Amino acid sequence: MPSHAHHPTTEPRTENSRPASDDPLHREKTHLAASRAALRAMRADAEALNIADVTANWVNAEVLQGEIDARIKALADLSHTPLFFGRLDYLHAPGLELAEGAPGENFYIGRRHVHDADGDPMVIDWRAPVSQPFYRASKKDPMDLKLRRRFGYTAGELTAYEDEHLTDPSEAARTSALLQSEIERPRVGPMRDIVATIQPEQDEIVRAGIGGTVCVQGAPGTGKTAVGLHRVAYLLYAHRERLARSGTLVIGPNRSFLHYIEQVLPALGELEVKQATVDDLVGHVEVRATDDAATATVKGDARMAEVLRRAVRSHITVPQEPCVVVRGSRRWRVPAYELEEIVAELRDRDIRYGAAREALPQRIAHAVLVRMEQAGEAPDDRVQDAVARNAAVKAAVKAVWPPVDPAKLVLRLLTDAEFLAEQAAGVLTDEEQKTLLWTGPGTGKRPPRSVKSAKWSAADAVLIDEAMDLVARTASLGHVVLDEAQDLSPMQYRAVGRRCTTGSATVLGDIAQGTTPWATGTWEEALAHLGKPGAAVEELTQGFRVPREVIAYASRLLPAIAPDLTEATSIRESAGDFEIRTADAADLTAATLIACDDALAKEGSVGLIAAEARIPALRAALEAAGVTCLSPGEETSPEARLTLVPATLAKGLEYDYVVLDEPAAIVDGEPDERTGLRRLYVCLTRPVSGLTVVHATALPEQLGDG
Repeated sequence: MPSHAHHPTTEPRTENSRPASDDPLHREKTHLAASRAALRAMRADAEALNIADVTANWVNAEVLQGEIDARIKALADLSHTPLFFGRLDYLHAPGLELAEGAPGENFYIGRRHVHDADGDPMVIDWRAPVSQPFYRASKKDPMDLKLRRRFGYTAGELTAYEDEHLTDPSEAARTSALLQSEIERPRVGPMRDIVATIQPEQDEIVRAGIGGTVCVQGAPGTGKTAVGLHRVAYLLYAHRERLARSGTLVIGPNRSFLHYIEQVLPALGELEVKQATVDDLVGHVEVRATDDAATATVKGDARMAEVLRRAVRSHITVPQEPCVVVRGSRRWRVPAYELEEIVAELRDRDIRYGAAREALPQRIAHAVLVRMEQAGEAPDDRVQDAVARNAAVKAAVKAVWPPVDPAKLVLRLLTDAEFLAEQAAGVLTDEEQKTLLWTGPGTGKRPPRSVKSAKWSAADAVLIDEAMDLVARTASLGHVVLDEAQDLSPMQYRAVGRRCTTGSATVLGDIAQGTTPWATGTWEEALAHLGKPGAAVEELTQGFRVPREVIAYASRLLPAIAPDLTEATSIRESAGDFEIRTADAADLTAATLIACDDALAKEGSVGLIAAEARIPALRAALEAAGVTCLSPGEETSPEARLTLVPATLAKGLEYDYVVLDEPAAIVDGEPDERTGLRRLYVCLTRPVSGLTVVHATALPEQLGDG
């Protein structure tokens, strides 16, 4: 690639009065225009592909056409998304030994690879090894870079650039103004990618190998969600064929959150990654009920796995009768004691219940074939298969190893006190068993007539998923990203872990933001339940989103909610707008609306976060005032910038300005104080530019005097 002239800068360079031929910014714009033209040509080539002569049948044609369509979609040029955001000038050609003084190469770093008509690269994918120094090079370790250039854009147009001469001792290390500007850019619309701003500690996680699971403990605003999504994009780049076969999945806490992040991977050219909630994964029954905290905690306890294992295996019985197989004029008898040995051997191997049940007829048939051979016959495999299908063998299998319906099994555990007591003996206390039961003395409830009529809860669905896996193995994916993981119960971790038993995972979360009564205490416990013990735990404490003053205020809660965590810091240069307003109880809603008006007078999105109980009154007041309010996950626009957010749905979302209504009500809306304070910590750390707290009731004492 030809080398471009450059000159040292300490501030971003913008349009100037130089002649176009001498202006580096003009040359960079020319390269951008040429790169966009090359991308259009790549897309046109894909659209022009004729597969009529290369497909043998319509099935192959459908598959190939689907791949071509995906390729065409991935090559779309998004007008407001910069095609490249940086340039690297190497001292030497990467990977080559050149003579002293020989020039290196220049590479433009962007969201996807773009090449010209001759196949020469015009933009290098940010995930390529040659791009790595863009994120990790420093004055201490230049990584053979002479120059790192960052580009600034306005509405998709290249308007500025900024240079770092990494091997020039006279140039002092400094904070990038363009990088700072990109980090602090107002948020309107869904979550965006961070390929232009990935920091060295984030890049290490993004590029970690596919072989191991990585857990990221990230304070608010440290970019852990973005890191997880970019890690998926990187792994798909580095191991595309492997993951194309095995699949990838992003698991989020709720639909609003998934909608908020759903554009990140497509913007990076990755269109095939599936998204789901844990409830989606275990959606084998319709959820129509909600457990109280005590019941849900017991159902989510890892000990329930042992109760379910016992319950499934309780269906296996000791053979009481011999199995007699009639073939032609001969009768072949397998005595009960030999059947018992076969059953015991399968049971002791501890394989899946269903797999063992499928193996049992073949084992019995083998015993029959041994007798045939002893009698002088010469049976082959076809004879063994026929014996395995014999009615007598089928009857014997049904008697000692009957089929198990996972949903019916869980229903029996929850409605049959005697059966539950047998399976939970020594595992759950009597009180815990009573907590689980739907029916019985004091409940006044009759057992449901069927699985379909039962009013299942979300925790029940997880139990059914566990039982299903005990019967038949759950299919495993190549890589799973689990976000907001701190809120999962041990049984939910197991459900996710089943989806990546033969693959790896990226686990993202913040212990301080655990807002369920069963929230995990340590990542080591969580990873053990996930089936990934010993996985690396990385901690991100440098924030890029939450203003310094706001994160410092929220961190006052850490001693009460997560005393072992390191307090987060923020690299944002602006302290941010922060204000606490006190109102009379009768005027609280009006004061909150005034705070919203003040926030809407500024640029960017506004989130009004409140306790669930306060949402109806606030919604009515906003409608009466003629203010359009969105629901969480809905995309903001210049005409509708305010989102009304129940505190329970705030996790993972971010807004330029947050108005936080009545913190005490948020704390009181949870079953215990620690969970309430954690919920408040989440809500306090949603803003990007400013926070206004409006309250009538006294603030929680952990926050001090404001």
